[in-house]
Formats: sequence, C-alpha cells, structure tokens
Amino acid sequence: HLRQKFQKIAIIDTDMHHGQGIQEIFYDRKDVLYTSVHGSPINFYPVVAGHEHERGNGEGEGYNINFPMPHGTDEAGFFHYVDQSIDTLKLFNPDVIVHVLGFDVYKDDPQAKCQVSTQGFKTLAQKIKALNKPVIVLVEGGYCIEKLNENLQAFLSGLN
Repeated sequence: HLRQKFQKIAIIDTDMHHGQGIQEIFYDRKDVLYTSVHGSPINFYPVVAGHEHERGNGEGEGYNINFPMPHGTDEAGFFHYVDQSIDTLKLFNPDVIVHVLGFDVYKDDPQAKCQVSTQGFKTLAQKIKALNKPVIVLVEGGYCIEKLNENLQAFLSGLN
C-alpha cells in the first residue's frame, strides 16, 4: 500500500524477536530496506532467522540487514546496534520509515533479558524522529505488562 505513494520504504524493527515474516516478504526486493535489531538467533527465539549473513537475495541483496544482539545486551549495546541500523537507513534515504516497535527489550521483561529503560524508549523515538522522514509506528507487545503503558508514553513523548 505504501508503494502507491512512496518509492523507497525502510523498515526498522527493534522488537527483541526477529521479524522473520517481514524478512521473508521483502528478501528479494530493493525498494524496501529491512533492518532488524533483535536477540541473537543463536540463543533466542525464533532461532530460524535473523543471522548477520542473511542479507537479501537477487535484487534484494544488501537490503536486508540484521543486527543480532548477544543475550543480556545492556542499554548502551542496544543503542549501538540501533545506531548502526539508523546509519543504514540514512544511506538508503527512504521516503518513509516503518518502525516495528517492541517493548520486550525493556529491562524488566521476563523473557528477553535486554536492558532498555523507560527513558531509553524516549531516546529511541528521538533517534527515529531525527531522521526527519514520515514515520509509521507499528506497536508490538512486551511481557512486562505493568510497564507497557509507561514505556509507550515515554516513546510517544520522544516523537513530539
């Protein structure tokens, strides 16, 4: 649907789980860049996709970039991978950005063991906003239910 209005689309996925479905859909395309910051598939679900060497196929070669994080990555490490992903987006220079936002990278999430703070979600939004492109945010979940609203509000405040 977005291709009706925009020539180049970038997807940045910061959910702890790799988006293997998104990767599969766009793996052969060069008009959609997919970057994913996620838990390493070596020891984190879904384990079947999200390896660094998965970089696209045919015309899509180089338009699928995975940034698998080691288990237990701290907030600085998370932002190291996010910054690399954002640098990739800048080189692609998309007309629109789709951000797949997961709250399972939160420090108290019982599954992911990543260390992003509530303030970190605001910082994440500020980094996306700084790209100065139209942004669509697809909000996914997290497993620390009692902090989902607070983390979402922090993220949204970073977009203002």
